[in-house]
Amino acid sequence: MIDEDFAVFILTHGRADNVKTYKTLKRFGYTGKIYIIIDNEDKSADEYYKNFENVVMFNKEEVAKTFDEGDNFGDRRSIVYARNACFDIAKELGITYFVQFDDDYTDFSYRFDNKLSYNKGRGYIKNVDDIFKAVLDYYKTIPAKTIALSQNGDWIGGHNSNWAKELKLKRKCMNSFFCSTERPFKFKGRINEDVNTYTSSASKGDLFLTIPNVSLKQTDTQSNKGGMSDIYANQGTYVKSFYSVMFSPSSVKVAMLNTERSRLHHRVSWNNAIPVILNEKYRKNGTK
Repeated sequence: MIDEDFAVFILTHGRADNVKTYKTLKRFGYTGKIYIIIDNEDKSADEYYKNFENVVMFNKEEVAKTFDEGDNFGDRRSIVYARNACFDIAKELGITYFVQFDDDYTDFSYRFDNKLSYNKGRGYIKNVDDIFKAVLDYYKTIPAKTIALSQNGDWIGGHNSNWAKELKLKRKCMNSFFCSTERPFKFKGRINEDVNTYTSSASKGDLFLTIPNVSLKQTDTQSNKGGMSDIYANQGTYVKSFYSVMFSPSSVKVAMLNTERSRLHHRVSWNNAIPVILNEKYRKNGTK
């Protein structure tokens, strides 16, 4: 059974009739609490209340006052407001641990088999309760701000990808976030908030980790109506990626992502992104 002090928060906007993550969680045997997180500027709010039992609304304008949006455009069509609202929502609900999910997940799968070798086929998961419990148990034992599951996009190249070469934690955190009200932090930037946050916070020594063992699959970027698709279509992935350059100019640049449809995307230089412990040989004479 999943911990009573844990819940899934599905962050959604304009998709009251198409919250794929909710259906996917049920299909994969999730038995815990689910809350649908919407904002007071969503014109389809009534439909959410009609379609789901546990719907929580937050005030978008008020949340906007609590963090650095990265611009002064006044355009609040972004998930970052919901991400930052979740910590207060969890406190109000009396929940200590929660995971933030987007609303368009269609699958969860194992990326490594029981011999810790890359799984070339689809690693079927019978019950995500066990997965979430394992991640949560691990999270409680380490000082990380948050932990994420890997995304299918991390595995471009399959068994030849860098992620498949060895099973180890990654110093990044995107899309899904296991969090605690006892370890609050602020997401930064109206667009590309996950990259903005894990790069700028990592530069200060905060731990943001991805567990590669399990990956989630979601609808392709800009292919699903609602959510962030409209703002990406209007402003493009170049602008999206440049928010991360603004927040972490020493470690993030914009480069070409070679997928089926080549597009500009962020690229992180980890040698510049996180503090490192230098060998004693680099100590200057006379310093302590």
